[in-house]
Formats: sequence, C-alpha cells, structure tokens
Amino acid sequence: MSNFRGSYTVMVTPFTEDGSGIDTGALVRFLDWQLEVGVPGVIVLGSTGEFLTVNDDERTQLVEATIRHIDGRIPVLIGTMNAHTPNAVRYSREAEQLGADGLMIVPPYYYTPTEDEIFGYYRAICDSVSIPIMLYNNPVTSNVDMSAKLVGRLTRAFENVRYIKEASLDVARVYDVIEETDGVMNVFAGERIVESFLLGAVGYVNPYGNYIPRASSRIWDYLVDGRIEDAKQVQRLINAMDHIIAAGHPTYGHQCYSKALAAAAGYPVGDVRAPLTPFAALEGEERERIGKLTAIMDQLDELVTELEAPVRA
Repeated sequence: MSNFRGSYTVMVTPFTEDGSGIDTGALVRFLDWQLEVGVPGVIVLGSTGEFLTVNDDERTQLVEATIRHIDGRIPVLIGTMNAHTPNAVRYSREAEQLGADGLMIVPPYYYTPTEDEIFGYYRAICDSVSIPIMLYNNPVTSNVDMSAKLVGRLTRAFENVRYIKEASLDVARVYDVIEETDGVMNVFAGERIVESFLLGAVGYVNPYGNYIPRASSRIWDYLVDGRIEDAKQVQRLINAMDHIIAAGHPTYGHQCYSKALAAAAGYPVGDVRAPLTPFAALEGEERERIGKLTAIMDQLDELVTELEAPVRA
C-alpha cells in the first residue's frame, strides 16, 4: 500500500484554445512545473479538473498522458467518481490498468444516497481494484456528507480504503475520523490547512497548486518540520487570495480563476468548459482581481524564498 503524504495538487484539466480537446502539450509543461518545484503528488480529474465535462476518450487520453509523463517520479491519483456505479467501476479499473497509484472517489452525487447505497458503491469499486482509494467527502457539491461513523465502516470493510479528503467545512471532522478509525484512516485536508494538520491530517488536497505550487506545497513541509508560524504566514496570504476570488464568484474559484492564474504564472491551460462561464467572457472587475491575485502570488514567492534562506545558508 502506497504511503501518500504532503500537499498534492488537484490539477486543472488543460484544454485546447477552442476548448474542443485535451491540450497534451500544455499538460506536459504544467506537469514539469509541478515536478520542478517539488510537488509530492498530483490528482487528476477532481472537481478542479472539471471531471464532469470530459468524455471517456478524453479521460483515457488525459490519464494515460499524465501517468506516462510522470513516469513514477511522484504519485498520481485519478478521480474516478460517477453517479452510476458501473461507470465508476469502469473508470477505476481503467485508471489502475493505466498505472495510477491511487484513486480519489466522491460518493454518488445528486441522488442523496443512503449510507447503505454509498457502502455498496464503494464495495463495487473495491471489489474491482487493488490500488489505494481516497474517499472524497464534499457535501457542498455532492449533496452527501459522509459521517465519521460511515467512514469508519468503510475503513474496516475495505483494505484499500485508507485515505480521505475531508472537505465537509467542519475541521473537527478530521479528528473525529481519526478517532473513529483508531488512527487507520489517513486524512487529507480539504481546507483549513494548518488547523487540519494540528488535528492529525497527513496531507492536503491542494487546488492552489495550479498557480502557486511552490508555496502551497511548502506549507505542508513547514508543518511537518514544526514551523507552525511559518505555515501560518503562508496560509494568511492564501486566505487573502480566497477572499478576492470569492468576491468575484465562488463557483469559479478553483476552475475558472485557477486557469487564469496558471496562465498568469506562465503556464496557460486553456479556459473552462460549459456550463462554467469562461474567464474570457466574465465582465466587471475580473481583470482587476487578477492583478490583485498575482501581486499576492509574488508576495508568496518572496515569502517562501525568505523562509528557505536560513535552510540553504
């Protein structure tokens, strides 16, 4: 069983300029950037990756190209969720066959399934694959909140369920899940990075890695090294970015704005697909917001450089 730790970038999906396909050239450049700054792992086709907008052929192309280019240098996890259980099973099996190191899977969305239905969904997937599965608890978008007791039930039943992205907006859930599973479950934060670490999280599923991968991966390194105040300095600037994005449109924060900011950082990855409004079509103060956000990106880079200077001396 793999040992996933640290701040994993949950990647945007690079589309061609007209949005008609996967831009593999942009993907390779983006992955090289992640490797260069020392990101410890990547997650493909999460919410930030617009997994609902890619067809099956594009999914295969994206997963295959990512795994081939990474070539074992860092772990690659694939989002294989679907509201229809056989599709989730099929996507999971394909990801394993293509060489994925793990899967990240949200429960069946839209239907508001019962706990027994959720259990059956994960059972079907676990019966089909042997690689680790990261549960993904995101009640805001999935309409399902997996309780600590349900997570404990899944952990006890299936040996490859050993990770969870906990994004319920209740940071205390990190502690509850660890307690309920007797420390067996490895929790990845979905937000509140510092607080989640202090409650026992071992990693972070990180949308900010799409435009500030150096700072947003180093924050976890600082936490592990006991540099809590240094991590808090980084988190304060990340929080400031969040507030600016939310003032524009909270839905676009880690899709539309992530892609615009990746381009601003020198790694264009196209725009979002419908039904999301592309950044190019947004009106109002968006350009001004990008200016404010890139200024904070520069501050973060300067801060991390300053924080790392004593280590290099």
